Amino acid sequence: MKKILLLTVISGSLLSGCYSTQVNMSMGNMRLISSSANPQDVMDFATKTCKDDFYQGASFLSKAGKEYRFKCVKAEENEILIPIPGTTIAAEATAATK
Repeated sequence: MKKILLLTVISGSLLSGCYSTQVNMSMGNMRLISSSANPQDVMDFATKTCKDDFYQGASFLSKAGKEYRFKCVKAEENEILIPIPGTTIAAEATAATK
């Protein structure tokens, strides 16, 4: 579990480019991400982070300042993926839900 969390944090720093994006908390299927990037980049980062942990994708829960809360969703749980308002989820994630 520690290796997965470490890989998630490292991949996050590589993906963020010049923006500051990091996973502050990873507990079960919940993710707390702090980011100064635009919302679409945060949504893409959250989706990739969840997929790296063998989930279908990330479902947006809430935003407080620069902190975004996501729930990682598995396909067999029949939950829908909810994007950050004003953003989209990649077509490959939405096609898998149908």
